[in-house]
Amino acid sequence: MASSLKRDPSRSTIGTATSYLSNVSNFKIIESTLREGEQFANAFFTTEKKIEIAKELDAFGVEYLELTSPAASTQSYNDCKAIVGLGLKAKILTHVRCHMDDAKLAVETGVDGLDVVIGTSSFLREFSHGKDMQYIIDTATEVIEYIKGEGLEVRFSSEDSFRSDIVDLLNLYRAVDKLGVNRVGIADTVGCASPDQVAELVRTLRGVVSCDIECHFHNDTGCAIANAYAALQNGATHVDTSVLGIGERNGIPPLGGFIARMYAADKEYVKGKYDLTRLRNIENIVADSVGVAVPFNNYITGYCAFTHKAGIHAKAILNNPSTYEILRPEDFGMTRYVAIGHRLTGWNAVKNRVDQLGLPLTDSDCKRVTNKIKNLADIRPLSLDDVDKLLRKYGTAMETDEHHAILEAIDTPDQITKW
Repeated sequence: MASSLKRDPSRSTIGTATSYLSNVSNFKIIESTLREGEQFANAFFTTEKKIEIAKELDAFGVEYLELTSPAASTQSYNDCKAIVGLGLKAKILTHVRCHMDDAKLAVETGVDGLDVVIGTSSFLREFSHGKDMQYIIDTATEVIEYIKGEGLEVRFSSEDSFRSDIVDLLNLYRAVDKLGVNRVGIADTVGCASPDQVAELVRTLRGVVSCDIECHFHNDTGCAIANAYAALQNGATHVDTSVLGIGERNGIPPLGGFIARMYAADKEYVKGKYDLTRLRNIENIVADSVGVAVPFNNYITGYCAFTHKAGIHAKAILNNPSTYEILRPEDFGMTRYVAIGHRLTGWNAVKNRVDQLGLPLTDSDCKRVTNKIKNLADIRPLSLDDVDKLLRKYGTAMETDEHHAILEAIDTPDQITKW
């Protein structure tokens, strides 16, 4: 029997089979701008700025906010308490070492949960804390039981998971799962993992633990978003993000990029969970705070994200935006822009601008003007103001039948600019 579900023609038709493990339509974001993001080279957030960012992310709809450990500094401790006191909808977490002193200090701040971490790879066991796996399990047991005794949420994560011994890793996760942690975490601390490696580890881990699985991916080799998606496809439940991806070295999955990927997978689910129109403002706040510009090719909010230039693209976009857009700019409070003042322009794009300006040009007129624009743009691109001046001048000249002469008299873009 044919399915009664109507397929969205704008979605991908390749490899859309859903695994029974998939949480692509059932995930939570742990937003770590105020923890991982503080590790970005340029980052310094005042208490007031942290509160502003926390409120914006809460209004966007993230489920969790992760804060710098209160053990990091006196101000970090006070900032935790201040953000806890805001009464936000998002749960407030803090990220701490697997150490009783850190855990007790974190509990004092009133957070909703603790994200506990310890290095498990041979590199970190030798060159960082110098402890063996049995020590790690024993310490984890003590810390987790304390946190649970305080009635708080607890996640236990290995660090450098993808360079850890798989047997050691699974034994550790199995042990903490039996203690009743809310989540176990895997971390690609150096950004070495690929999506297939992530899929294999998460699938394996899903068969070992009954709790939720959180994932933290670094972007050193450009796979952070793809790895997050692969993790969700294979049973992970929570993904760490930061605004613009800021963090240690190259950072982690950017909130906007992760949202773009998940929107493409299940648009209605993402639109129902998050206020997507707030994304641009959040990114501008964070970019300004850390002294960087939002990249031109940034997911969703970059100034080129919904700009169309090539003639064949422009014609199709004007007829049906889904031809060359997998994301609807309107859903994010953005607008599309069809660039027309260049040598690749097409007459359909020019005609669309003519219609917007309410000018009486025929299709033949639009084609003539388009050819002139292309010739002039071989000298330099024309601004939209230049194009509008040319179109209006041509339209006015039609009244006295001088429009053809107007085009013939123009040899350089500068002639238009000086009008």
